[in-house]
Amino acid sequence: MTLPPYPVPPLDTARRLEWAHLPPWLRDEIEARCGAPVLGAESIEAGFTPGMATVLTCADGSRHFVKAASHRAQRTFAASYVVEVRHLRTLPPSAPAPALLWVLEDPDWIAFSTTHVDATPVERPWRRVDLEACLDALATIAETFTPAPRTMDLPTFVSETAAWPQAWQGLTPPTHPERRDEAVELARRGAELLTGETLVHGDVRADNVLLLDDGRAWLCDWNWPATGPAWIDSMMLLASAHGDGVDVEEVMASRPLLREAPSEAVDSLLALMAGYFLRAGCGSVPPNSPHVRDHQYWTGTVCWLWLAERRRW
Repeated sequence: MTLPPYPVPPLDTARRLEWAHLPPWLRDEIEARCGAPVLGAESIEAGFTPGMATVLTCADGSRHFVKAASHRAQRTFAASYVVEVRHLRTLPPSAPAPALLWVLEDPDWIAFSTTHVDATPVERPWRRVDLEACLDALATIAETFTPAPRTMDLPTFVSETAAWPQAWQGLTPPTHPERRDEAVELARRGAELLTGETLVHGDVRADNVLLLDDGRAWLCDWNWPATGPAWIDSMMLLASAHGDGVDVEEVMASRPLLREAPSEAVDSLLALMAGYFLRAGCGSVPPNSPHVRDHQYWTGTVCWLWLAERRRW
């Protein structure tokens, strides 16, 4: 089976709440925090959640990145924003990420702002220069935040993914079905193979990366930070690059951080990801995120095919 092309429009996947949809009192509160009336709002359409994620342009020329969601109408996503705020409050200022500026918490709404930066999104298929910038940022995090700051009070990657092996129950992989049991055992071994002390983002994808004008990459959407192996974010990122046709084994050989990753641990991660994303991709399609299942099933398929290549199945 050849690698399937990425099936979704990378920069047009979200169906988001718009600035104009916010209640007037909330818009007034946000304008007060921005310091000037809002003249324009550019919604960020990458990603898979319907909460507002918008760049606001104000009358004084300033620009502000603001997220907002309704606790009543968007309960799950508002809760996710609350979690993101909690992590941003403890994320060290030296991390390559936009800083939290302010938070508006209300019984019905959550809104917050992070530093606006002039940046471009990652294009798909992956370009090597963009991939290298992301891997540089992840290498910096691994070097700077091992061990992870205790003030963040993080769970472990192992605990966060403890249920993932169960996704294989009743699941048939897209190729080599006779290897399913081997993959299940590999996924279960993640509990012993995927431990570490490094700050892990846990959800590094193309749409969670900002490419700055100076060539650096910053990471946003810090919803799932944990502690884990120093190489794990980089390897999770390489899965999508592999799906886009990048020679990821060559990339791994060129980077000390990835050369150090134990082969069996990498295979365990791929088995975990394959089962989780294949299972998720079989779910019903939510109307407010019409592309998420295609993205998930594609990711699971790519992880499975990469695992099959590495194991020489």
